[in-house]
Amino acid sequence: MNNADEVLVALRRVIRATDLHSKYLSKTTGLTAPQILLLQSIRDKGQVTIGELAAEVSLSQATVTTILDRLEKRDLIYRERSSTDKRKVHAFLTESGTETLRDAPTPLQDQFTRQFNDLQDWEQTMIIASLQRVAQMMDAQHIDASPVLDVGILDRQTNTSEENQVYKNK
Repeated sequence: MNNADEVLVALRRVIRATDLHSKYLSKTTGLTAPQILLLQSIRDKGQVTIGELAAEVSLSQATVTTILDRLEKRDLIYRERSSTDKRKVHAFLTESGTETLRDAPTPLQDQFTRQFNDLQDWEQTMIIASLQRVAQMMDAQHIDASPVLDVGILDRQTNTSEENQVYKNK
């Protein structure tokens, strides 16, 4: 196998691992990785606004709101207006949300982050530079992405116009 094929196989393995883990999360919890990350952030931060959550998980407020709507429908979170500033809305875990999160498997990016942080600084820098170069070679450097290892659109709504735009620019 030549070097280009080795890279393509490694990329395919990353994509496949992400896909398999996403399916595992969905099968065991009925949740997506972004949903679990938001639940974790709500748990860890306590009283938290939608804007703070969006910044914490590097997603837009609109995407976070859509995900929170789904979590609220499943009775995993609830939202309340701030008593001191009515413009702010805070998200909280329900008892069911706490239980679901306690039983949920670790998201793939948590496992990756732990191992990545154990690397030497020079190794981290080398990986970052290499992956940024690969993204550029795939004409993907302008695609908006958050640090969530999940397949598809993060709020699970079809976004064919965005997907089509990526391929029209090629």
